[in-house]
Amino acid sequence: MNQTTKQTTINAIRILSAEAIQKANSGHPGLPLGSAPIAYTLWQEFLNCNGSDPKWDNRDRFVLSAGHGSMLDYSLLYLYGFGLTKEDLMNFRQLGSKTPGHPEYGHTAGVETTTGPLGQGIANAVGMAVAEAHLAAKFNREGFPIVDHFTYALCGDGCLEEGISYEACSFAGTHELGKLILFYDDNDITIEGDTDITFKEDVAARFAAQNWQVLHVDLVAHPDDTARIADAIRAAQAETKKPSVIICKTKIGYGTPLEGSHKCHGAPLGEENLQKTREKLGWTSAPFEVPAEVFEHTAIARARGEQKEADWKKLFAEYEKAYPALAAEYKTAMSGALPDLAKADLFTWDKPLATRQTSHIVLQKIAAMVPSLMGGSADLAPSNLSDMKDTDQIVYGNFAPGSYEGRNMHFGIREHAMAAIANGMQLHGGIRAYCSTFFIFSDYCKHAMRLSALMNILTHDSIGVGEDGPTHEPVEQLIALRSIPNMKVYRPADGKETAAAWISALTGTAPTALVLTRQALPQYENSGLEALKGGYILEDCAGTPDVLLIASGSEVALCMQAKKTLGEEGIKARVVSMPCFEEFEKQTDAYKEHVLPSAVKARVCVEAGSPYSWYRYAGEKGEIIAMTTFGASAPAALLFEKFGFTAQNVVEKAKLVLKKLVLNK
Repeated sequence: MNQTTKQTTINAIRILSAEAIQKANSGHPGLPLGSAPIAYTLWQEFLNCNGSDPKWDNRDRFVLSAGHGSMLDYSLLYLYGFGLTKEDLMNFRQLGSKTPGHPEYGHTAGVETTTGPLGQGIANAVGMAVAEAHLAAKFNREGFPIVDHFTYALCGDGCLEEGISYEACSFAGTHELGKLILFYDDNDITIEGDTDITFKEDVAARFAAQNWQVLHVDLVAHPDDTARIADAIRAAQAETKKPSVIICKTKIGYGTPLEGSHKCHGAPLGEENLQKTREKLGWTSAPFEVPAEVFEHTAIARARGEQKEADWKKLFAEYEKAYPALAAEYKTAMSGALPDLAKADLFTWDKPLATRQTSHIVLQKIAAMVPSLMGGSADLAPSNLSDMKDTDQIVYGNFAPGSYEGRNMHFGIREHAMAAIANGMQLHGGIRAYCSTFFIFSDYCKHAMRLSALMNILTHDSIGVGEDGPTHEPVEQLIALRSIPNMKVYRPADGKETAAAWISALTGTAPTALVLTRQALPQYENSGLEALKGGYILEDCAGTPDVLLIASGSEVALCMQAKKTLGEEGIKARVVSMPCFEEFEKQTDAYKEHVLPSAVKARVCVEAGSPYSWYRYAGEKGEIIAMTTFGASAPAALLFEKFGFTAQNVVEKAKLVLKKLVLNK
């Protein structure tokens, strides 16, 4: 193999990633530039996958836990034939593209899991390795390794700083998941600078203590030395009793003028630096163009993947003849098909029971009907009754080294990792995963629960986050925070309201959340300490208003613009800023009536989050402009327009409410 072609392919990954991020004017170039040789070696020489059949059962799984480096993933998927086009790369982080700011499962072929919240991907990968071990123990027979693949993950310093990584890696080591291989892109950089300010522990010793094999590759002393990477991967594959971590010492932003600096972690290189990078790497192709030799080279890996799948299909056909019942059960499990549970005896009860008890009884009946059901609790099964009890007919057993066929999981006291591991088990296929804990502990699971929803393609708030996409747009968080008793949630509309929120937080007795925007907001003449009351009249009209325009945070600006337009059309509008519902509800009835006169039924409430907080203020005649779906990856302005957060839409809704009121008289 031509050494120049290998280097050109590595540099293609780097340059494509940097160009896409530069064109989007948004993204994280540092990781793709530094870890390109790791990804290249894995995909070119080891990863068994098939771009023309991305869901092949026995493929190796690759998880980019450091999801901010998503252009690394997209460049690989493009070069290795997973259906992405040059145009897709050029539309990185744009509305409707296949290349959102962070990888999204079900949105881009070849993306195995949604990542973004750091550390989640590691735990997902652990879950995939659990699934592989369980299915292999259950279905493989001598001469028929129909479930036999590796799970690879790539993480950075940030992933390992997150607590979920400790939980997940401890679980993986305890359970001796030898088919799990983690690459640690050790570049000593996070957003704020060198990791010396936050992260000085001996990572190798940590993993060794957790029963992992620890391997090292120094890509600073030996840049782009793929032979050393390949040797480490082979050593990791050979260790069957421990998961392996390959600690790769790298330089963030390799090949750029910003090499080694946090300045290239989360911002485009800039045109001048990009050009200098191209020159240093000897890259002469036009933007987003790749030499033909690169595709000829990656075609070798694509052909290997196609052949691997063809060989596996031939093996499975023979397996099906030798073990028809097992093969049928395997196919049912991988298809996700379920029996008709409505016909089961699940609806007859003859005595009062706690619902945890009825749940336990139902679980036993379903477990007997669904052989792919697998799960457990965070050390609480005796209390929340989430285990599957052995019977004379069925022995469920415990998932553990030496008995991976067991279906009861003991996650330990690891709620956060538990939920994310369950996500990985489910994503792998062949398993119906569940997990359980006390309801109060559900907060530990929240990010994993949230990503679970996204993976079902329900995609995310404030959408002002923009290009980072739905993994970072918390549409549901405001209502969640507001539902917590004794919690004050402030969403200020300008600088003075922000100051009032700080005063409230520092002088009050209740915990306070300050929910602040990323995008710039106008300053208002009439805002200020009135915000301490939670809601107040920001801009009024002469006499009794025809319509009330009520909003919080950035959406107040839309109401202010709409008021002006309505006034020009002879419609009197009052703008009410509502930065803190909890404080407003503490005010006297007289004050609340003053701000929101009950006689004014025409109301429009606006907030780029869930609508559920607003029904009490909209009234039965009002309209609410809010998020009833998740967001998308694109510039914020496009997202606000797409989802109806425009002054014109506020105007139209106000007119609609007024029209309905007239018609109903």
